Amino acid sequence: MPTKGSAKSPYRGLVISLSLLLVAFVLWFSTQLAAAAQWPQGTPLDLSSPFTSKKNIIMMVTDGTGPASINMARSYRQYRDNLNYDDLLELDKHFIGSSRTRSNSSLITDSAAGATVFSCGLKTYNGAIAVDPLKNPRGTILEALKLKGYKTGLVVTTSITDATPAAFNSHVDYRFMQSLIANQQLGFNTTLGSMTDLMIGGGRCFYLPGNSVGGCRDDNRNLIEEAQKLGFNVATSKKEFDSWQLGQNVSLPMLSLLAYYNIPYDLDRDEEKYPSLEEETITALNVLSNSTRDSNQGFFLMVEGSRIDHAGHQNDPAAQVREVLAYDKAFKAVIDFADSSDVPTYIVSTSDHETGGLDVGRQITKSYPDYLWKPDVLDNATHSGEYLTQRVHEFAASTKDAGQLTNFIEKQIFEFGLGIYDYTFKDVQKAIEYKESLELGNYLNEMVSHRAQVGWSTHGHTAVDVNIYAHSNTEEGQQLLHKYLLGNHENVEIGQFWQTLCDVNLDDITHKLRGTVHNVDVEAAEEHSESLYGHEMGSVEW
Repeated sequence: MPTKGSAKSPYRGLVISLSLLLVAFVLWFSTQLAAAAQWPQGTPLDLSSPFTSKKNIIMMVTDGTGPASINMARSYRQYRDNLNYDDLLELDKHFIGSSRTRSNSSLITDSAAGATVFSCGLKTYNGAIAVDPLKNPRGTILEALKLKGYKTGLVVTTSITDATPAAFNSHVDYRFMQSLIANQQLGFNTTLGSMTDLMIGGGRCFYLPGNSVGGCRDDNRNLIEEAQKLGFNVATSKKEFDSWQLGQNVSLPMLSLLAYYNIPYDLDRDEEKYPSLEEETITALNVLSNSTRDSNQGFFLMVEGSRIDHAGHQNDPAAQVREVLAYDKAFKAVIDFADSSDVPTYIVSTSDHETGGLDVGRQITKSYPDYLWKPDVLDNATHSGEYLTQRVHEFAASTKDAGQLTNFIEKQIFEFGLGIYDYTFKDVQKAIEYKESLELGNYLNEMVSHRAQVGWSTHGHTAVDVNIYAHSNTEEGQQLLHKYLLGNHENVEIGQFWQTLCDVNLDDITHKLRGTVHNVDVEAAEEHSESLYGHEMGSVEW
C-alpha cells in the first residue's frame, strides 16, 4: 500500500513545465533588457534614420583639461571682461556629462591611449597610437568614414604628428615614432592609402628631411614635396594660410604646417605669424562644407585644443586660461556653423585626461587660508613661462655681463613678462641660477601660481573625470546625444557612440589594415625623439 505523500500528482508535470517556461521567459526578458542597454551595432536601420542619413561629425578634444581648468578660465574671463558672475563659457552651455579616463595599462592615461579610445572605441596601453593592446593596428572612425565617402580633417595647435591627431589617421606601436606617423598621414606605409583630406597644425619638422634646416625626420625624405606631388595644397606660413581666405579660396586635399613643432601659446602668439585655433577651425569647416555640398555624405573633423595640456604640464595658469578661452572661441565657431547648416551635425567635446592636478584655490601660509584666488595676477602676465624662459636663454647666451642679465630678468621677465613687481632677491638669484635650464620655466610659473593662489599637484596627468559637452542642430540629434552621453561614462563609450551613429564596423577596417607597417626600431626612434626635443616635445607621457 503506498505511503502517505508517495502518490504522484497528475498536475506535477504540468507545474514543472510551466515553471521551466517561466524561468526561460525571465532569462529571455533579462537578456533583451541587457541588449537594449548596449550599443545597437548591427541592428537593422531605417534608411531615413539619423544613423544612415547624411551628417557631419565633429569631434573636439580639450587635451589635458579637467573641470578646474574650465572653472579657472570662466572666472578669469569674468574678471578680465568685467562680466557678471553668472556669465558662462560657450562650453558651459552644452555640458551633458563626464568621462572616466583610465587606459588599458594604467588608472592614469596618456594622450595616445586617451585619443585611441575616441578614434577606435578601444582601450589600449599608454603610448599606443590606434593599435590594440597586442599592437595590432585597429581601424579608426576617420578611416571608416573616409572609405564610406566622407571628407576628413584634423585641426590642432601642436604637431599634426602628435598623439591626438595621429590616433585618428595612423597606427604605430609608440607615439614617439613620429616620422612613421607622418608617412602614414600621407598614405605611405599603410594598406589603406591616404585617408585625410585636410590637416592644419604644427609639426613641419617631421615632414622635412633630417639633414635639412628645420627638418627632424629620422631619414632624408621631404614629405612636403611628396605631398605636393600627391596634389595637396600646402601652406607653411601665415601668409600662405591667409591666401586661402578662411577656406573659401582653396580645395582639398590640404596640408598646412604652420610651425616647426607647436604653434605658440595664445598668450605668446604673433597674429602676423600664426593663425588662432578659431581661424584654423573656420577654415576647415568652410572647406569641408563646400566640398561636400553636393555629396550624399558629409564630413568628419577632429579639432584639438592641444596646448591646454602643455600649460598643465608646465603648471602655467596664465597660459592655460588663454588656451581654454581660445578653444572656447573655436567651439563657438563650430556651434554657429552647425546651427546655420541644413546638414544634421553632431558635436562632442571632451578631454583625454586632466593634466597638472589643478586646484583653483591654494593655501600659501600656515594660517587658515582666506577663501579666494586672484585672477588679476593671471591677467597681469603678458607671456608664458615657456616664452620667457627662451628669452632668458637667448639673452644669457649673448652677454657675460652679470649686471645686464640681472636687469633683464628684473625688468623684462618679472615686471613686463609676468607683471610681478614684488619679486625678491631670491627670485632674481634663482632665475640667474636657472638661466640655461628648463627649470627656469617651472620657477617663473610658480611665481605666478603662488601669487594667484592657484595650486598644482603634478607636472603629469591625473585620473580625475573630465567633462563632456555635446550639441546637434536637430532635435533628433540632441535626443541621441543625451541618450548615449548624458551622465557619467567610460571614455571608450564616446568612440563607440561615433561608430553607432555613423553605422560603421571598424572590424572591417581593421582587417584591411593587415600588413600596415606599425613599428620601427623602438630604441632608435625614442633616442631620436629625445635628442630633438628632450622632455618638452619628445616625451612619451605627453
